[in-house]
Amino acid sequence: MRQIDHFITGGSGSAGSGRKHQVWNPSTGEVQAEVALGDAALLAKAVETAKQVQPGWAATNPQRRARVMFKFKQLIEDHMQELAELLSSEHGKVIDDAKGDVQRGLEVIEFACGIPQAGKGEYTTSAGPGIDVYSMRQPLGIGAGITPFNFPAMIPMWMFGMAIAAGNAFILKPSERDPSVPVRLAELFLEAGAPEGLLQVLHGDKEMVDAILDHPDIAAISFVGSSDIAQYIYERGAANHKRVQAFGGAKNHGVVMPDADLDQVVNDLAGAAFGSAGERCMALPVVVPVGEDTAERLKAKLIPAINALRVGVSNDPEAHYGPVVTPEHKARIESWIDTAEQEGAEIVIDGRGFSLQGHENGFFVGPTLIDHVTPDMESYKEEIFGPVLQIVRAKDFEDALRLPSEHQYGNGVAIFTRNGHAAREFAARVNVGMVGINVPIPVPVSYHSFGGWKRSGFGDIDQYGMEGLRFWTKSKKVTQRWPDGGGDGSNAFVIPTMG
Repeated sequence: MRQIDHFITGGSGSAGSGRKHQVWNPSTGEVQAEVALGDAALLAKAVETAKQVQPGWAATNPQRRARVMFKFKQLIEDHMQELAELLSSEHGKVIDDAKGDVQRGLEVIEFACGIPQAGKGEYTTSAGPGIDVYSMRQPLGIGAGITPFNFPAMIPMWMFGMAIAAGNAFILKPSERDPSVPVRLAELFLEAGAPEGLLQVLHGDKEMVDAILDHPDIAAISFVGSSDIAQYIYERGAANHKRVQAFGGAKNHGVVMPDADLDQVVNDLAGAAFGSAGERCMALPVVVPVGEDTAERLKAKLIPAINALRVGVSNDPEAHYGPVVTPEHKARIESWIDTAEQEGAEIVIDGRGFSLQGHENGFFVGPTLIDHVTPDMESYKEEIFGPVLQIVRAKDFEDALRLPSEHQYGNGVAIFTRNGHAAREFAARVNVGMVGINVPIPVPVSYHSFGGWKRSGFGDIDQYGMEGLRFWTKSKKVTQRWPDGGGDGSNAFVIPTMG
């Protein structure tokens, strides 16, 4: 049995609670490894190491920090296939999708390579009589990231890339479901020239999460996961005077206007709803055709396209998507399909009980299409997080706009149309944080930022880009004057003004 250990002080750490968690091979349904689970004592050890290394790293000039990021970027590219295969073996997503996971994280590392430019402050000369004003961005100290199973490469790099480039040390608590890739990333980061202890990986469950939330020397926490846990982390972390960004669940809608190119829409929906077995916070699990005619035309095209999807093991190059991550998650997804059926929705294509020949014990869920879903159904209100596409029919544009705007989640939304006015109106008015116009998965590029609204995001600052730099630094403002000996001190008791 393969053993996965923590990565602390530049190497594996054998200390910990003694507890372990099973890591599945989702394609076969077999346990392939065990990962050690840490505790508060192990976290304290990692924090002490981080406290020793961080001041020297913060004092390293930004160009030298950038060189480490550049080297890390090269190493990721050199090891892309290895990382993708390792990721695929534990998560279940197909190899090409796993490469996309790594690539989207790598793009944030590329942005972090520009930290000398991005981290510059501002300067104003002669803001007052003989007075100059300037600002500087300084690191917070020690940051922590708590990341989900569905993107074990991308989301950790979104977090630690920006935090470390800005001068912080970082402690990563990845998902215990697929922990090997985060450890491998930390190994490559050390190989890139980072000081030992700057990036440490500690595995754990709620015990480790609570230790991170409570440790007084951790200044900021970034989290991605379910909304209930996001809210818990935000509230407990903020109560402990930490800076917190916590991103939760999603129920992203795709509005299809009557003038949309339905062939393109169907192609986009197949990838956005079923890619990665629907295990994406930016998946598109709800399609909203406007008008009954649009709904019927769309449904007629969706059925053969969905039936043509190929479900396979994670290393099958012909598969469109692979298994879901655990047997518990497979059961949860099928339970939501049961719920939709009990609520009166029409199960058009049923993925329950799907079995792959030769891999009957794998955690596979077939592609599922559900029609006549209504906003009062629990299966619509909650996140299913699987290969399930629901159709919610809208009477008109205003009805379609209202659905995502009033939903408890506000991560992403898309509109498919040829009408520029409708697209512009939708983008301006919809109450959702990330909008796609004829783009089904509108994840912003690395030099913008990622963040949802409502119960999809807790905190005021988004991930990566300049927003990420803001989150992982604090701004210091300096107002300076160099006396020339000519002042008489007559205004010493008056607040300085620029008049």
